Amino acid sequence: MTIVTQTTIPTAWDEPPGGTPRGTLIVLTGRGETAATYQRFGRRLSADAYKVRLVETDLSDLGAARAEIERHLADASLPAPKVLVGSDAGATLAATVINDVTADAAVIAGIALPESATIDGWGDEVEARSACPVHRKVIGEDDGFGRGALSANLPGEWSDLSLPVPEKPVLVVHGDADPVTPAEQVIKAYAEAPAVHRRLVAGGRHDILNDLSHRSVAATIVTFLESLKLGSDLPAIVYKA
Repeated sequence: MTIVTQTTIPTAWDEPPGGTPRGTLIVLTGRGETAATYQRFGRRLSADAYKVRLVETDLSDLGAARAEIERHLADASLPAPKVLVGSDAGATLAATVINDVTADAAVIAGIALPESATIDGWGDEVEARSACPVHRKVIGEDDGFGRGALSANLPGEWSDLSLPVPEKPVLVVHGDADPVTPAEQVIKAYAEAPAVHRRLVAGGRHDILNDLSHRSVAATIVTFLESLKLGSDLPAIVYKA
């Protein structure tokens, strides 16, 4: 008798055993991405005692993604602060709903905008996404990854998108070498948004959560989260004497 074991890719990560959870991150995937894309990110942030929950964003059914977000936000077993973390179109979704849901804050990473460039061909897409060899290997070996996704247009309801001014703390993290959504487009979109904290990553490409500087980006997110726990005005924890 042969026993076949199926491996399930995690979509949830918890704090280390015995640890006290410090908050919850609801990760919204971008175009083409799957749960496999975020294994490294989920493990890293949960190691810092943040619960991480993944929502795979289906652009053909944004209502379902919104419902899944609401489900996690309503889950009393998940501790506050609850923060949306979006990449690519997931970042667009987080940016458009942050004022309407009960999340405490958002992290907008490599946002996709109506004027974002489309990338044709797998080789060019990999180059546009990330220079990290580990991430390239992950997406290259992921049978579920949506190759060619960066050539897909955003949903029609976002065709004339004007990003709302956030009423809650928002961290925008974007690569200054992103060929999909140039950094200047993002800076312009949030120029008049006092609650937005903008951070550019030197040499960073589109999949900024999974690019060469993923450690520094994760550290920037953790610093934002730790300040958020002290107050929505994000008081400094470590400061220059």
